[in-house]
Amino acid sequence: MNLNDDITVVKGIGPKTAAPFRRAGVFCVYDLLTYYPSSYKNYPEVSAVLSADEGASVALAAPVKNIYERYANGKTLTTANVSVLGLNVNLVWFNQRYLKKSLKPGIRYVFFGKVSYKGKTPELVQPQIFSLNEYQKMVGMKLPVYPKVFGLTDKMIEKAVINVLDCVKIQEYLPTVITDKYSLIDIDTAFRNIHFPENDEMLVEARKRLAFDEFFLFLLNQRMTTAEETKTINTLGKFDTTVVEQIKASLPYQLTAGQESALNDVLRDINGKYITQRLIQGDVGSGKTIVAFIAMAVMAENGYTSAIMAPTEVLARQHYEKFIALCNTAGLDVPCVLLTGHVKGKARTKALEDIASGIPSFVIGTHALFQEKVEFKNLALVITDEQHRFGVKQRNALAEKGEEAFSIVMSATPIPRTLALILYQGLNISTITEKPSIRKPIKNAVIDPSLRKNAYALFIKEIRAGHQGVIICPLVEPSENAEGENVEEYYEKIVRIFPDDITIGKLYGPMPADEKEQVMSDFASAKTDLLISTTVIEVGVDVPNATVIMIEDAQKFGLAQLHQLRGRVGRGDAQAYCMFVDTSGSKTPSKRLEVLKKSNDGFYLANADLKMRGPGDTFGVRQSGDVSFKIADIYNDADLLREASDSVQMLLDSDPTLDGLPQLRSHLKEQSDRQYSNL
Repeated sequence: MNLNDDITVVKGIGPKTAAPFRRAGVFCVYDLLTYYPSSYKNYPEVSAVLSADEGASVALAAPVKNIYERYANGKTLTTANVSVLGLNVNLVWFNQRYLKKSLKPGIRYVFFGKVSYKGKTPELVQPQIFSLNEYQKMVGMKLPVYPKVFGLTDKMIEKAVINVLDCVKIQEYLPTVITDKYSLIDIDTAFRNIHFPENDEMLVEARKRLAFDEFFLFLLNQRMTTAEETKTINTLGKFDTTVVEQIKASLPYQLTAGQESALNDVLRDINGKYITQRLIQGDVGSGKTIVAFIAMAVMAENGYTSAIMAPTEVLARQHYEKFIALCNTAGLDVPCVLLTGHVKGKARTKALEDIASGIPSFVIGTHALFQEKVEFKNLALVITDEQHRFGVKQRNALAEKGEEAFSIVMSATPIPRTLALILYQGLNISTITEKPSIRKPIKNAVIDPSLRKNAYALFIKEIRAGHQGVIICPLVEPSENAEGENVEEYYEKIVRIFPDDITIGKLYGPMPADEKEQVMSDFASAKTDLLISTTVIEVGVDVPNATVIMIEDAQKFGLAQLHQLRGRVGRGDAQAYCMFVDTSGSKTPSKRLEVLKKSNDGFYLANADLKMRGPGDTFGVRQSGDVSFKIADIYNDADLLREASDSVQMLLDSDPTLDGLPQLRSHLKEQSDRQYSNL
């Protein structure tokens, strides 16, 4: 078994089983190994008594007294009763009818779950069921909990990973001069302990090694590619930029100083001596899109086509509709072409013909733009929106559609300049810090759960005024592995509480892609008043009509992600509100939440995140929406990033082609092959 082999070579994964793995981005063996757990289950010793507080996880060993079914709220409820030292405990499962036959009264089982109280009666909802022998084997172990994807279970992933680890030993590729200097464990041990840690110390060491490697390989690839590139002379001609003033005069607002500066940087680039790449880094809602539009308009007026690639179908369509409106307002006769996975049949054929025609146009789409059948003519500018959602190879695959194409990548993740210079060496960097003047600062509040009723009243008030709202939950559904509000139960609660005429939707990552896109589209087009969502909404939908957001269990999130989530509102000219619900029960406010309450400035927050970072939770809710690393985090792992950068530079200074490091060269080639095969 090789790391680049298709996932179907793994024992137990056939063509049908492979489908949900592919939905999770797992195409080959290496992808499976790097599908890291999001958290871990710890099984406590079996308890003979029940003295746990609400929400605590317990394992009760007891025989079932009786078991019965009833139907309520569209669900089948299976309830069993057990007695723990004379105390009656209810066990409740939803839609698991088989349990009525499989659980035998009088037989002793171990029930593992979280304690809740219905009146004074304790109950475990959705507890796991084990035999005593099965459970004793797991006590003290850390078992992986993986990110949820529709059709995949933890057991399926765990079994597949075990099968791979039984067949493969990952060969070390980093030179000892680096592993010794930074006290890094070997790569094979790291992979084994990230999935099945021997203990807490080995888990920390495994994560450190894998995070270091992500930074190291990213920077090494980037710098070697930059070193190999020869500067391409700009032969596209001198660009006439008079259309810039025409567009600015048609706008109902003035560009901010940051927008003007970024635009001038781009105009200097296109009239410069060489074809260049530029990163435009702008805070959430800072107005990067209008800068992109003006740059594309300059290209069109000079006879060239431009393409902008968005990470989701909804965002691509929003760009498409926005560009058509801007063209009409500015009096520009430039065709706009949309190409996404949902553009099919005659519409797709026409889009491909229009792109290949060479008529100067705005081409807007998703990753569908860099597929082989898409042939551009006169492509001179490629823009990647929310660049961290695409890999380097994906961005390059689109840029290579043009023989000479300028490249702009846009990011809403505010990265401190010191780290941006490390991550984007070779790219020119423009930064937009201000927000358009028409946007009012978001009003922030940190609240405790007792104020939820007041929050709901604000939602209803805003919706009655014609606006929309969002509520964020950290979990998809009830889980015995993690604490926090979940979308499924929260949705049902809100449907009961809110007036019937308010339309409510729900959104989460494991949903089928088509269903997810439909939910986002309905919210973007105001068919849905209130959306209950996980962090999947963090990027990919721009709804100027949304004015209020509430983030449940806010203390579980990192600063960068909270700021990205807050950016889903306040994108229009109405006053917007953000409420962070702190469910920690702590009398001392979270420093992160207090900083968010005081400031809407993403760059200030990014630097504050660096100053406040500490060990924190090794796993759990992702800490930031940064560059698409799977396990590394540019904020919490800033020191590792600097060490990886120093290591890359040391190696390239001594061996620019890595001829003396065949294992590393081989690993880089395998990595490159994987990225191209996954395009």
